[in-house]
Order: sequence, then structure tokens, then C-alpha cells
Amino acid sequence: MPRWESDAQGRLERAALELFETQGFERTSVAQIAGAAGLKERSFYRYFPDKREVLFAGNELETHLVAQVEEADPDLTPVETLLTALGTAEEIFRPREFLLRRGRVIAANPALAERDLIKLADIADALAPALERRGVAPGKARFIIDVVLAIHRRAMPRWLAEPDTSLAQLMAQAAAELREVVEPPAQRSDESPASMPRR
Repeated sequence: MPRWESDAQGRLERAALELFETQGFERTSVAQIAGAAGLKERSFYRYFPDKREVLFAGNELETHLVAQVEEADPDLTPVETLLTALGTAEEIFRPREFLLRRGRVIAANPALAERDLIKLADIADALAPALERRGVAPGKARFIIDVVLAIHRRAMPRWLAEPDTSLAQLMAQAAAELREVVEPPAQRSDESPASMPRR
């Protein structure tokens, strides 16, 4: 059984998620979350500063991604480095069902949606120095990160819906779709005006 399923923090996360689903984020109190997890209210604050943070705890993903970038093959381009790093993120993700439920709760609550964006920005801020240490200029590093995170946002819903497909595969697919938009295939020669039969 994964560690997060048996410890106090995990119980608080699951209790909060269930309460947010059944009675709404605004109507759920810290005391209710702690009670549902079988803990005292003061125990909640050992793990989270407020109820909004209960679904955004920890920096495991940020730490994992930075380590992957720093350990990546030096011959990889910055984009390849980030795509590879994000493609391994499923190694530390929560179970899909938890992530699907969490995503629905976040989408339904502006305060949580705002925190989700802030969390993503924090990850980008942490990745920028890692890319810069690989020789990427600061402004360019942040631009590349933003592009690859957009690819990740495209791939994630597919990964959640397709349990038999790896995140790395779906990241590659989303990257290919972006390339088609930015650099559309050249028009086939047999369809070019010069090759059209004269009437």
C-alpha cells in the first residue's frame, strides 16, 4: 500500500476531497476535515496552513522534475529534456481515480483553480534555474518551460482517460501536434499550383 494512503496527511487529503465533493469547498471546515480523518483539528495544521492547501500539499513533483532535468543527458535539447522529465512524472502521481476526482473539485471551485495555477507557476519557477544551469538563457528558459507545460496540460487529460498509455507517449503525441501547428507539413508537390494540369 502506498505511504500516502496510510499516514495522517493522506487521510486528511482523502477526507477533504470527499467533503469537497459532497458538500462543497466553501461549506467544508477544517474541523470537519480533521474529524472525518479521525484526527484533531490542530493535527490538520501540522500538514496544511489552510483547507485550500489540502489538495496541493508537498513539493514531490517539483523536486522530481528538477532532479530529472539536472540528471538528463547533456546532449538533449532543452525541450527534449523537459518532455522527458515530465514524461516520468506518473511515477510519483497519485492514483488516477484520486486525480480525476481532485480535478473535478478544483475545476468547480475558483479558489482551488487559482491555487492550481499558482502551484504550476511555482514548478515553472523551480525548473527555470535547472535549465539555466544547462546553459539556457534565463528568458528563453522560462519560454521553453511554458511551452512544455502547455504540452503537458494537453497530455494529462488523455493520460487520465487512457490507463494503458504512458504519459511519456501522450506527451510525445501532444508535442507532435504542436509541431504540426507551428510548422505545418509542406504542401504536397502534386497539389501545388505549379503541378496542376493546365486547362
